[in-house]
Amino acid sequence: MAPSILVVDDDPVFRVLAASVLADSGLTVVGEADSVSAALSAAVRLKPTAVLVDVGLPDGDGFALARQLTTLPWQPLVVLTSVDGDAGSADEVQRSGARAFIPKADLPNSPLARLLGAE
Repeated sequence: MAPSILVVDDDPVFRVLAASVLADSGLTVVGEADSVSAALSAAVRLKPTAVLVDVGLPDGDGFALARQLTTLPWQPLVVLTSVDGDAGSADEVQRSGARAFIPKADLPNSPLARLLGAE
């Protein structure tokens, strides 16, 4: 069974593109959210096995969201992303509990399936 993925980004066009990249990697997108609050609500409702999170959200930052998501009872895997390739230092990613930070431009060529639990 493919991991279930929640995509969190305030850009609806990016969410569509991300869903396509994830599907091409053999992953199943079960939901989308455009803010921290919507992401937390969707995560509790959908219980995804993994979450792709934009670092810059309108009501908070993705690092703080990752910390909240990774402490949920089923401990979903989290990968952070941003258009700013320097948005996530290794220390920030580690402190957030996320598995990795991948710049949005690199997503199509990244090991998303492995990072999000498919391999």
